[in-house]
Amino acid sequence: MLDQANDVFRLEPDLDLQLMVPGQTLAGLSSLLFRAIDDAIQDVRPDAIVVQGDTTSAFVGAMCGFYRRLIVGHVEAGLRTGNITSPFPEEANRCIVGRVATHHFAPTEGSRANLLREGVPDGSIFVTGNTVVDALHWVKRHGELNPNAELTPAVIGSIKGHRLILVTSHRRESFGEGLSNTCKALLDLADQHTDTVFIYPVHLNPSVKGPVYQLLGDHPRIHLIPPVSYPTLLWLMEKSYLIMSDSGGIQEEAPSFSRPLLVLRESTERPEVIQAGCAHLVGTNREIILSHANTLLSDEDAYRAMAGKTNPFGDGRAAERIADCLSAA
Repeated sequence: MLDQANDVFRLEPDLDLQLMVPGQTLAGLSSLLFRAIDDAIQDVRPDAIVVQGDTTSAFVGAMCGFYRRLIVGHVEAGLRTGNITSPFPEEANRCIVGRVATHHFAPTEGSRANLLREGVPDGSIFVTGNTVVDALHWVKRHGELNPNAELTPAVIGSIKGHRLILVTSHRRESFGEGLSNTCKALLDLADQHTDTVFIYPVHLNPSVKGPVYQLLGDHPRIHLIPPVSYPTLLWLMEKSYLIMSDSGGIQEEAPSFSRPLLVLRESTERPEVIQAGCAHLVGTNREIILSHANTLLSDEDAYRAMAGKTNPFGDGRAAERIADCLSAA
């Protein structure tokens, strides 16, 4: 899946750790990452390490940089839900990175405020906007958003004459009952609104792929497809009427397309999207999902109230600001 993103931005890694294997535990992955990243530091001898987000590799990369007393820059710094288990394990990862980073690149003033409350020195925090907005602008500048032959003619054709609902759901804390409830809500919506069609790029994790295909695989207006490239995902967002997702990136991208978003999570580290009126936090409760989606599909005033908002996550120049800060370090 990372190769898809690298191809879009014409990037080729100088070093690929190649550590991912099926059925890997978080502890097992972490142990491999500590050895591999520290060996890479020993070989490359960098002046700084930049980690992005809240993944296991970001947490381990920051710790390895800390152990080596290097500059550690954290992109997407200061995102917090306040609940250490939601999302799991991401909230813990980003809190740990926040303790050891030397440069905190916060996307918003709200993220900066979170860091200040945790005792991070003000002089080490830089409000930059978020790089995902940069990525969106880059794709728009370098070529039209298009499905790149990843979507079949049947899937593309199904959108005509229907309102498209784009769905993604893959978070670990939703595995099991939460994901099952979400799928059942999608079935209800598809049956109640025959003018809709659903496209769901399904994550490759077996804990997602198995139950999603079992519950949704037979509905004629719910198209389950493999993960798609970034331009194709943006094309789907642009064509959508409504987006339902637990993705952090999509919370930051949907406002750029003026599409209402239902966040399929119990909490979010991006409250700005809720505060701006671009999204509603609906969790994985079947009835709550149905209630909010039915309102947006039936009430034009409610729909318009969520569309057309300004993206609160930046202007597309975050990476430039981050590079300037690191150059001056």
